Amino acid sequence: MRVGEVLEVNGPVITIGGDGFSLAEVVEIAGRKGEIIAVAVGGATAQVYGVSAGLWPGLAVTGTGKPMSVTLQPGIVGHIFDGIMQRLDDAPATWKVEVTAKIGQELQPGDVFATVQETPLITYKAMCPSGVFGKVVQTSQCGKIILNTGRELTLAQTWPIRVPRPVKQRRALDQPLITGQRVIDSLFPIAKGGAVAIPGGFGTGKTMLQHQLAKWCDADLIVYIGCGERGNEMTEVLEDFAKLVDPKNNRPLLERTVLIANTSDMPVAAREASIYTGITIAECYRDMGYHVAVMADSTSRWAEALRELSGRLGEIPAEEGYPAYLASRLSAFYGRAGYVTNLNDTEGSVTIIGAVSPQGGDFNEPVTQQTKRFTSCYLALDRRLAYARHYPAIDWNASYSGYVGIQKSPDELGLRKQLLDVLHQETDLLEIAGLIGTDALSQAQQKTLQLAKEIRVRFLQQNAYDPADTFMPPEAQYRLIQEILHPFK
Repeated sequence: MRVGEVLEVNGPVITIGGDGFSLAEVVEIAGRKGEIIAVAVGGATAQVYGVSAGLWPGLAVTGTGKPMSVTLQPGIVGHIFDGIMQRLDDAPATWKVEVTAKIGQELQPGDVFATVQETPLITYKAMCPSGVFGKVVQTSQCGKIILNTGRELTLAQTWPIRVPRPVKQRRALDQPLITGQRVIDSLFPIAKGGAVAIPGGFGTGKTMLQHQLAKWCDADLIVYIGCGERGNEMTEVLEDFAKLVDPKNNRPLLERTVLIANTSDMPVAAREASIYTGITIAECYRDMGYHVAVMADSTSRWAEALRELSGRLGEIPAEEGYPAYLASRLSAFYGRAGYVTNLNDTEGSVTIIGAVSPQGGDFNEPVTQQTKRFTSCYLALDRRLAYARHYPAIDWNASYSGYVGIQKSPDELGLRKQLLDVLHQETDLLEIAGLIGTDALSQAQQKTLQLAKEIRVRFLQQNAYDPADTFMPPEAQYRLIQEILHPFK
């Protein structure tokens, strides 16, 4: 066990005197957790996952020899945690455990040895960890398993948050994530296991769109990460999710939701860790065979935490003060999305949907631009559409999707092309009409403008509060497009 002392306190960043500390090692300082983020001769630098008030030079620093990790066990779904998975609500009740492993059974990585009905919608499956093999020699009703190697397995498993969990094979993204939102499913579809960016300025509806996707998309589990949003926005999320009813089964939506609440007034270091905590939880349930959707709101606040920590470390800044490794951190996060074959031969997926909050709505700022590099679906929200009460305010001229061909027939792809062609023509014609007037346009051009208006009003707009309009299955979307286009042929 390594012991050092605090030499200097600079907000959430502290300088430690002492040798033997390792990069990414967790340390303890006056009852608070910290993580080593830089190592030098005779000392190290750590970020503190807690309020730094009350820390001063001379305090003892104890190294644990372990990386920053979370404990994965029953009691996660339906509950609220902070950025380093400290519980923010009441602890769950006692679980009824069903041990599925038998004496003499050979266990391999990924094999399920016990199950717990975590909520009425989610069954927690305790699995043999990666790299562990052995024959079961003893079981107990609490879910504890002892192997002939002497290894003891329990319902709880610890995993480092910055390390992706292993899989047997990454699969092609060939399954759509059905959302029921017409502009998304028909024009800019999302794949299960895909990576999605939703950039938009203040008030354009990023949080509302993520709420809608969480409620209606055909994922089995939702992990909602509030990484640095304002306290009142996160409070609204907590209140709304507690009241929402899952439309697929009429159960509370919270019974298939995990909330990571880390607001902008919470410790900046914990905000930086929050997205890794959330994605690790998502991977754990993916390994059980679930399809998980991760909502990160917003990655811009997370990037600001990186910038603040980098500045306190005295690192040379890159564009707009962000650290030079911003791109690699975003790549590592979005790279953990995917559709996979698990170690136990089940299929699962993690879809990452990250909101981006560019200052002033400037999409040319570094976080938005770097996020575009690592996501294949880009749903740009437009302030003018939002202020015109057009929901969802997805700009069809700036948005795109790399998942367009997934499970779509040639007819569907043809209709999609017709819609986008008309909308793009409308943009050009409105510029001309602004110069010479609408009456000067030809009859065919005026017909195009009329069709574009029909598409915008009847198809692209959707009322999230109308039970009949809030969700539309893909088959009905296809029929509606045909109905809109038919009179104009």
